[in-house]
Amino acid sequence: MLGVGDQFPEFNVKATVSTDPKTAFTDINNSSYKGKWLVFLFYPKDFTFVCPTELKGFGDKDKDFKDRNTQVLVGSTDSEFVHLAWRTHEADLKDLPCPMLADIKRELCASLGILDMKEGVAQRATFIVDPEGIIRFVYTTDLSVGRNPEEVLRVLDALQTGELCPCNWQKGEKTL
Repeated sequence: MLGVGDQFPEFNVKATVSTDPKTAFTDINNSSYKGKWLVFLFYPKDFTFVCPTELKGFGDKDKDFKDRNTQVLVGSTDSEFVHLAWRTHEADLKDLPCPMLADIKRELCASLGILDMKEGVAQRATFIVDPEGIIRFVYTTDLSVGRNPEEVLRVLDALQTGELCPCNWQKGEKTL
């Protein structure tokens, strides 16, 4: 798996950005969010149980991420059409502000080292990438365990200080 200090790999994927079939799809690549921090949330499958709780949780914090010059991107190995169907039928995802990446060729997940070979899906992995495309944080959990958006925000805040941040550091506290 790629880790802290590695360059995020080149990618170009379809993404689902709304429930309107006329405007639902767009292409997203490394240049789509120049100058921004990126948080990539990979999850195993659409139409499952833990995944929508995570996507809703991160979607609810979208303003907090945007306030930090950060774009959240969520993705799985499902197609953009499956993402559209899920967004359309899952009430909590209808207005999801995060583009849903469709890594149907599994190239991005494979190049990141997060393709679960047994299940053939993305592992539940989080990457924080700085504006230069360098991975600054990696977090992977078991497929059955959801993530905490507050902790990802806390780590993002710490990384954006450029300083040493002690255990349990919170935004606004002194750094070392």
